[in-house]
Amino acid sequence: MRKELDAGGLLYVDLLKKALTNWIHGHEEFIKVDLAPRKAYFAKWILPENTFLVKPQKFDEKKRESGLDWPGMAHTMIGLKRLSNIQFCIEQVIKNDVPGDFIETGVWRGGGVIFMRGMLKALSVTDRLVWAADSFEGLPKPDPEKYPADLDDPHYKIDYLRVSLEAVKENFSAYGLLDNQVKFLKGWFKDTLPQAPIDKLAILRLDGDMYESTMDALKSLYPKLSTGGYVIVDDYSIVNCAKAIHDFRGLHKINDEIIDIDGVSAFWKKT
Repeated sequence: MRKELDAGGLLYVDLLKKALTNWIHGHEEFIKVDLAPRKAYFAKWILPENTFLVKPQKFDEKKRESGLDWPGMAHTMIGLKRLSNIQFCIEQVIKNDVPGDFIETGVWRGGGVIFMRGMLKALSVTDRLVWAADSFEGLPKPDPEKYPADLDDPHYKIDYLRVSLEAVKENFSAYGLLDNQVKFLKGWFKDTLPQAPIDKLAILRLDGDMYESTMDALKSLYPKLSTGGYVIVDDYSIVNCAKAIHDFRGLHKINDEIIDIDGVSAFWKKT
């Protein structure tokens, strides 16, 4: 096991970030063309079944860097800055021998956990696991009686956020990183996380958008986070997610400093 990335490892990690964010394809990607109803009617008779029209489009580098767009082709929407934050946290827990696995709760196309596995590969770490927890069916419908903060939350309606387990595994395979150090927890967090066979965590990355998803993950997993480990909150700028963070921290008297990552996400070190 290496404590630090060598020159080759640094090059690999940098390339992995650029591949996951689609940065390597000339900052251009294909996006779906939404046709007007009349054109769409005729197109269905012309186009082969299960096909659609696309057009090339440059993406906004500043938005892609900070994870402020929803990419059509990239395997992550968290951007370069948040990937670099994951890198920092992993380097610190390895350097300081903080025990535990890594988990992301809410993985979308898998880019964040793919990057975690790539970092372990680059550091020759073989005694830690990467856990990908997701429903792989999108977000849950709000339960405002139990979680009033999620009232009218629209995320469950967004098909773009539904990515199957099979698709995420295919993405892992594309990078040569689907192996026995990657574990999947399929289902709603309230059902999977309390029984998850995880002993210790060194990194807990929360990407559940909603109050319920964030709180469910914290309740089940924060007690397993080792001292010196990190909590990363991808959706800290979302009001109901931030409320869950502050409610949980207040209940458990957690005073560790919350550090901004990119104006959207934040993290803290458990002391």
